[in-house]
Amino acid sequence: MEHIAPVTHPAPELDVVTEQQMKRLSVSSSTEKPKVMERTWGFAARVDSTVTYEEYLYWAKLEREMEVEENKGFQAEHGSPLKDSIKNAFSSAGRKKAKADKEARLQTLRELDEKKGPSGVITGSDKDQSEVSAFKVSDAEWRTAARALRTASWGQMFFLITTDILGWSGAPFVFASVGYGTGVALYLIFGIFAAWGGWVIWKTFLDLDSSRYPMQSFGDPFLRLFGVRARHFINVAQSLQQFFTVAILIFSKSLNIEQIAHSSVCFVGMMLVIMAVGMLGGFIRSLRKIGWISNAAVWMNIVNFVICMVAAAHFAPYYPAITKSTLIQTIEPIKVFAGIPPDQYQQQSPGFAATFNAVNTMVYAYAGALLFVAFLSEMRHPLDFWKGMFLAQAFICLVYMFFGVFVYSFYGQYSANNIVNVVNPYGLQTAGNILRLLSGWIAIIMYFNIGMKTVYLEVFQAIFKFPSIVERKGRILWYLLGPCYWILAFVVAGAVPNLNGIVSLVGAVFMMNFTYTFPGMMYMSGIIHKAAELPGEGFNPATRETIRHDDGLKRWIRGYKKTWFRSTVAFIYVLLGLACCGMGTWAAIEGLIDVFGPGGTVAVSFGCPVPV
Repeated sequence: MEHIAPVTHPAPELDVVTEQQMKRLSVSSSTEKPKVMERTWGFAARVDSTVTYEEYLYWAKLEREMEVEENKGFQAEHGSPLKDSIKNAFSSAGRKKAKADKEARLQTLRELDEKKGPSGVITGSDKDQSEVSAFKVSDAEWRTAARALRTASWGQMFFLITTDILGWSGAPFVFASVGYGTGVALYLIFGIFAAWGGWVIWKTFLDLDSSRYPMQSFGDPFLRLFGVRARHFINVAQSLQQFFTVAILIFSKSLNIEQIAHSSVCFVGMMLVIMAVGMLGGFIRSLRKIGWISNAAVWMNIVNFVICMVAAAHFAPYYPAITKSTLIQTIEPIKVFAGIPPDQYQQQSPGFAATFNAVNTMVYAYAGALLFVAFLSEMRHPLDFWKGMFLAQAFICLVYMFFGVFVYSFYGQYSANNIVNVVNPYGLQTAGNILRLLSGWIAIIMYFNIGMKTVYLEVFQAIFKFPSIVERKGRILWYLLGPCYWILAFVVAGAVPNLNGIVSLVGAVFMMNFTYTFPGMMYMSGIIHKAAELPGEGFNPATRETIRHDDGLKRWIRGYKKTWFRSTVAFIYVLLGLACCGMGTWAAIEGLIDVFGPGGTVAVSFGCPVPV
């Protein structure tokens, strides 16, 4: 369930690009000759709602053509990106070369910053150069600086996506809910659709991203395809998803501490302690200095993975972890099933709701598409993203099926959502809990930092016009809002003391849509936009004007008619995603009602009894 992403924030070099750099014009305002006024370029320009879809396409097409030519020279020098990534990570020579490359990128940004005039405008070295020459110089300089921030290869994408998505601890619970056959089939189907969603995000990025108008977050393509309101909706939903992820981490880390302490401390007290430590971590406004710690968390998860398999193969499960928190109240012989198990062996809810609770957990495990745009924005050659993405999705699917089947074969109906909780004996369980706790602290700080920044930048600053986080007032508001964020996360975690239930609910409401539904909407909108174009329409780079003969609903209808088959398939796919979201939400709520009803868990909201 839990996963740590080493790079879920912009590259460190972005700190060098100042606010003035991002907002300045590309041509000096002192030029006396008639000129075409340029828009704002760069990071700030990504949220400019006056830029048309056609202009995004134009600059993105030029960007991809230049990337293809640049990549030929890069490949001749470096060879395989995957091999290069491994070499940079594990050899001293590779690390030295990576450090030298980083210094070169930083120097490029410093040189560009020095070219600013008094007004913060980039100017050429020759004051008498023509306007056209000035445009070309600033184009080249800006793109060189922007490209200096994009260095990741498809090999690095494989590692990033794998560490971002891979959350193996819930896989045995899925098989305990639906059996061997259904579990394998569901993992394959949802894995294929998750890969297709990643492919759609990749294609959309290629169509709309450029050095002039870069894309940085999941909301950016929705601005360019649907408008400002759609972007605000996506950003609010993204903020809520990351908020609930922090709440889940507070709850699960409290369980780890309780098991280590033999349930001798008050459970809600442990959540308060984690909340307090999280508040202290909130004073970290940049992850730049602690990014290396997340790599250690990856190795902790690998060791924990091995511990769980060894324990399952040699020891019986820790039964109280199930009998105190699920509908299974008795200890019986371990049972495994090829199909969906009978109701008496279901942990969360009986009947059809049990199947969808498993689906929700599976969707939660496949979630990660939310960060694909951010990953793509750091790629040197985004056209290669599909290689790392498909390889990562295939690897993740195989790990889920292998681990789920292996542990379920030994633990049967007692396979918990957080599998470490049912590990025996106490020594192995404690080792697993300590590793989960250490990696969890890192996850809590990182997810809070990313989640809080998303809330502040994309909601408070973009919608409610709060000051920038680099300003004094912005810093004060950041430090004031941080504790409020943690208190609310604690309230959610304490109010619903059932890990299966809250994971299932978050998976249905948020993960399902970000991984499946929203990419389907991107695909449908993209093909309709392209098909709706009429002869003579498009972006004119000479005048910086976009020519359209019509607009509105008429244009959408024309585009749909021209692509009726693909658009209809995409529309049905979106409806299926929304239907799964609705049914999954219903199943999660039904499961919570059953668990907290008569004969359910002993846990109570904000109580001391441990729900394990």
